[in-house]
Amino acid sequence: MENFTIACAESCTGGLVMSRLTDFAGASAYVKGGVVAYNNDIKNKILHVKAETLEQFGAVSSQTALEMATNVREIFSATIGLSTTGVAGPDKSEGKVVGTVHIAIVGEDFSEVKEYRFSGFRTDIKAQAADAAFELLMKHTT
Repeated sequence: MENFTIACAESCTGGLVMSRLTDFAGASAYVKGGVVAYNNDIKNKILHVKAETLEQFGAVSSQTALEMATNVREIFSATIGLSTTGVAGPDKSEGKVVGTVHIAIVGEDFSEVKEYRFSGFRTDIKAQAADAAFELLMKHTT
């Protein structure tokens, strides 16, 4: 895929994906923007994740990741939306174990959501999640 633009909605990675995307010279040509949504109110009010989705499936779910990616793509008028949501630790969240991460990517003619189980310390999980997000991005853009 050539000439794509991207917007990111991040939770567990705390902006790490956007930080890495903007490390490349010329990033302003393809990076539209992003939202770090660590709180469910922000996921709902800014990213328009349905309250019903958050209540039924939780913030750490494939359903929430998909809505985050879909909606951030629309909000920023990007060709690709990419999202991360998960539990970086040190404690469980919503009954989900540390290292559980959902990553979604949405484009004009594709969408994919993957669930991962990473291990290590908080910073390790964030780095692994960002790496996995980049792998999904590369899969759909090369």
